[in-house]
Amino acid sequence: MLNSPQKLTLYGFNNLTKTLSFSLYDIHYINPFIENKTYNNYIETHYNADKLTEVLTQVCDIIGANILNVAKQNYEPQGASVTLLVAEKENAIADSFEQSEQPGPLPNSIVNHLNKSHICIHTYPESHPVNGIHTFRADIEVSTCGVISPLKALNLLIHHFNPDIATLDYRVRGFTRDVNGYKHYIDHKIHSIQHFLSLETLSEYECIDVNLMQENLFHTKMKRKSFNVNNYIFNNDNNMTINHLPNNEQATMTVNLEREIDEIFLGRNN
Repeated sequence: MLNSPQKLTLYGFNNLTKTLSFSLYDIHYINPFIENKTYNNYIETHYNADKLTEVLTQVCDIIGANILNVAKQNYEPQGASVTLLVAEKENAIADSFEQSEQPGPLPNSIVNHLNKSHICIHTYPESHPVNGIHTFRADIEVSTCGVISPLKALNLLIHHFNPDIATLDYRVRGFTRDVNGYKHYIDHKIHSIQHFLSLETLSEYECIDVNLMQENLFHTKMKRKSFNVNNYIFNNDNNMTINHLPNNEQATMTVNLEREIDEIFLGRNN
């Protein structure tokens, strides 16, 4: 563990690998007789490979990384994948030994830089066969090799996707040596992934941590605190609300939505 805030002189390259991976969930109720086609068009328009590439490119701009290669693919009937291989910019100056736990930047704010690494995203649209609940999932991984923690990208991505539920995992692997031969298994202080999110974001979510600090493993689950059923109804041009639905459908839809949210957050079927 790193016990001193003083800058350390390493023996060679920083060999630590830091990986941030998370799943973001967006949940909607869609009337299967009216909205399925409209919803599918919405997913294809907003979450196709080109759009996702734009998001990841913005991440690279924020953290100061050069894109070396882009691989992207749209799938039938739905879904997309994008992987970026990136490297630290030549003029990057960063010292992770002086990093503190604080939220990462949002667009138009550049701090810190990324070493040789990759960023990837995969989407998984799926739906319940009967009750009209559609769950869109985006899996994102930011993996760095070098001095910078990918946690700086977290605040931007949560802000962009604005998920109903998120599960976040952060792990530091390997070790790096200083000039005295002493091994360092982590090069920055961290107590919780939550500390890298803005206070505004945290105020909107219920968060649970499951951390193994001695193993440099950190896990956080997030769920929106407020439940307004109208926010989960996929709106067409008519801006449908729950009041447009028959009473029996209103009750059933509300129960199904709350069950879906709780099951994903808890990771088990009720």
